[in-house]
Amino acid sequence: MDKIRLGDIATLINGDRGKNYPSQADITDEGDIPFVNAGHLNGRSIDFEEMNYISQDKFNRLSSGKFVKGDVLYCLRGSLGKKAIVNDDVEGAIASSLVIIRPDYNRIDGDYLLFSLDSPSIKEQLIKANNGSSQPNLSAASVREYQIELPDMKVQKDVVNKLAKVRTIIDSRQHEIDLLDELIKARFVEMFGNPVENPKGYRVDTLQDLIDAGDITYHLDGNHGGDYPRSEEFVSEGVPYIGANCISNGEIDFSLAKYLTVERAGKLRKGIAQNEDVLFAHNATVGPTVVLHTTEPKVILSTSLTAYRCNKESIMPEYLATYMKSDGFVMQYSSEMKQTTRNQVPVTAQKKYLFLIPPMEEQKAFSEFVKQVDKSKVVAEKHWNIHNICLVA
Repeated sequence: MDKIRLGDIATLINGDRGKNYPSQADITDEGDIPFVNAGHLNGRSIDFEEMNYISQDKFNRLSSGKFVKGDVLYCLRGSLGKKAIVNDDVEGAIASSLVIIRPDYNRIDGDYLLFSLDSPSIKEQLIKANNGSSQPNLSAASVREYQIELPDMKVQKDVVNKLAKVRTIIDSRQHEIDLLDELIKARFVEMFGNPVENPKGYRVDTLQDLIDAGDITYHLDGNHGGDYPRSEEFVSEGVPYIGANCISNGEIDFSLAKYLTVERAGKLRKGIAQNEDVLFAHNATVGPTVVLHTTEPKVILSTSLTAYRCNKESIMPEYLATYMKSDGFVMQYSSEMKQTTRNQVPVTAQKKYLFLIPPMEEQKAFSEFVKQVDKSKVVAEKHWNIHNICLVA
């Protein structure tokens, strides 16, 4: 089937990045107009549960970046390719990390476009379009050049109907995975209490204290500075190179990784992760945390991830990762992020955060529980992946 340039069947609209761009003081938890960033996109629709807002007056001053029902919102920075379609009859504005894709509905169905943006072909084009800067980054101009298969409208609607049925099955499998994640969180609170209150009086240390004591033996992100790989240096196989966009269902999805030659990877001195390191997404997409499971001798991190390497004589990776997803940790970085317009938690700031450290016997018991639950997740994820392959094929 012939392909057509996205820019020929849709209009791409950047946000207003000039003097009228909302400052942190302009953004509130309640207000008149939704101000949408990448964190509000769930892959299909906009999640309004923790929405940011700006005033009607501020919205009126924006010269661009105003979305309407039927638009597709697409992430250009950080979590590349994250997206949603505007299903609600609501006006709003986008943050600078997003672009609006406004389809020509006489030529392409909006839901068909959304499914197309999930296709392997588009993901390959996304990887090639990433400009190779220190932060994963696309431009509206590069997205405009995406090549999309465009059958007639009847075929498009048939495809959407069939894929919607597959997606219903995927949702059911995803729900199983989500319930298992909630089980881990519930067990954490049952064993250790609410970290905010620390009812059991566990030892509390800053990350810097843990580093000084040798409890955390490695804490670096993938800020490679002048050594940051250029887009043309990535190859089809070699040493994995991962970012926050590779986190899926509590694991690193290596199918989303890029690769460097062994020689090129050997020139990098920072952001080198190993099996069972805890990886924390700290830039653009902030918060997702996983334990790295890999047989690779090393994995290179992009600037969006920080690696925490545990001394397993004093801290178990499974405990640390779950703690870093708890309210006790999230509240610390959320408070700091509210003081700046940048959606990131620098490595230096992380060193000030407080960590609850229970006795090793309790950590080990929790770790074993997590590993048992993870076995059930593997089964659920296999079913999820099978149906997801059908969705994007």
